[in-house]
Amino acid sequence: MTPAGLLKDLIAISSVSSESNEPVIRYAQNVLRGWEFREQEYWDDRGVRKLNCVFSRDGRRRFELALVCHTDTVPYEFASQAVPEERAGIIYGRGACDVKGFLACALAAIQTAGDHACLILTADEEIGCVGVQRLVDASFVEARYAIIGEPTSLQPIRAGKGYCLAELKTHGREAHSAFPDLGDSAIYQAARVILQVERIAGDLRAEQEAAFNPPYTTVNIGTIHGGRAKNIVPGECAMLLEWRPIPGQSPDRVPQMVTGCDVKVLRQQIGFSTPMGSRLVEVMTGISGREAGSVSFGTEAPWVRELGGEVVVFGPGTMHVAHGRDEQVQVAELNACVKMLNRAIPELTRPAG
Repeated sequence: MTPAGLLKDLIAISSVSSESNEPVIRYAQNVLRGWEFREQEYWDDRGVRKLNCVFSRDGRRRFELALVCHTDTVPYEFASQAVPEERAGIIYGRGACDVKGFLACALAAIQTAGDHACLILTADEEIGCVGVQRLVDASFVEARYAIIGEPTSLQPIRAGKGYCLAELKTHGREAHSAFPDLGDSAIYQAARVILQVERIAGDLRAEQEAAFNPPYTTVNIGTIHGGRAKNIVPGECAMLLEWRPIPGQSPDRVPQMVTGCDVKVLRQQIGFSTPMGSRLVEVMTGISGREAGSVSFGTEAPWVRELGGEVVVFGPGTMHVAHGRDEQVQVAELNACVKMLNRAIPELTRPAG
């Protein structure tokens, strides 16, 4: 099947993170009939069965090259996103670029690979890269090189910021608002914390990595909720703090700097950086004809790197339309991606030199 045909099938298979990704795994197993596969099963916090799966020719655990792709998507905004549609050389639907477009290309390209390449499919990337962390924790597979699917417009990405999230909570004492001295406003406390976070964000601008735009760790308070009524001094206020650390910066840096509130870290993902002179980067820049770049959004790369080697992020489509109402990918990009992978696989599965 063509990558466009494979993608249309995949879009029609619902794999929102709240659901089991097993139907996508079974579809891939049907496409790669005759291949060996090893499954890693787990149940998420809601008791939903999830699967990671490694496809190979002979069931080994150590490879020269891994193509890595997550199988889950963000939720649908409307029902038609589950029905793939092709118009004027563009395929629309949930997951078209994030990241079933790359999955379709990987399924098409891997079929001609030999014993030294594998395909790794993971669960629950969209809710914190849960599946790939389980692969790493279990030492389930190793790879010298890994190409991780994400929509990068076919530009190899050699570096990415981390992604971290924490809940900040202040506690006060409720009282009738006519008698504020009898209470202690948690929202006033939160305001002081917010000003502190703003100063922290400014201080972090001094540490820069030129590969990124912006070149420093960004910090954001995205939500704030506090109080029970307009005439009650609020007893509690909660905020969600997000920060995206540049490679080499500890993900603990920001929460250790925040004071005056309870800090509950919900997610910590470090950044990653593969040297410009690495063989993987050189091969992918040569094949794509594009200089390696960086991204500020989170990917599975920091964990995939722990599987044993160098990593790049690469794939058709752009993150600018991912998760949106008109998520899409160009058929021409799908075809180009398959051709590039067909060149990369033999190059990266033979010894250097």
